[in-house]
Amino acid sequence: MSEFANDGPDVLPVLGWREWLVLPDLRIRHIKAKVDTGARSSALHTHWQKVYTAEDGTARVRFGLRPFRTRPEFEVACDEPVIDVRVVKDSGGHAEKRPFIQTTVRLGSWSWPAEMSLTNRETMLFRMLLGRSALSGRFLVDPARSYLLR
Repeated sequence: MSEFANDGPDVLPVLGWREWLVLPDLRIRHIKAKVDTGARSSALHTHWQKVYTAEDGTARVRFGLRPFRTRPEFEVACDEPVIDVRVVKDSGGHAEKRPFIQTTVRLGSWSWPAEMSLTNRETMLFRMLLGRSALSGRFLVDPARSYLLR
């Protein structure tokens, strides 16, 4: 008998602490994400954003996404429904009111809908943070490894 309770055929795939993802709904074919089990929600870098009310009365957000730190000239303009607006505390304890969208995340052969907060991550190493709500029940994380599911 193994020391691990969940090592049978139902074992979850293992991620590294950073992974390359695809955001097909946003037309992003590659974005490097920090896999962060300490963060409840996922976050996506926006260079600019504007929340507005559409003609049908729903809240939407237009935003510019720069998925690569080293290629600031590459920007994708997006327009998505706002599913919620929440106050999020960053790792330094600073609170910020952020719009949330829902978008498809693809990692390796897995694909699922995930909530993302939109915020400026210009000073961060990663344009995206994949939080534990998006990971829960889907993956295990090995903090000693990187880029396991290309």
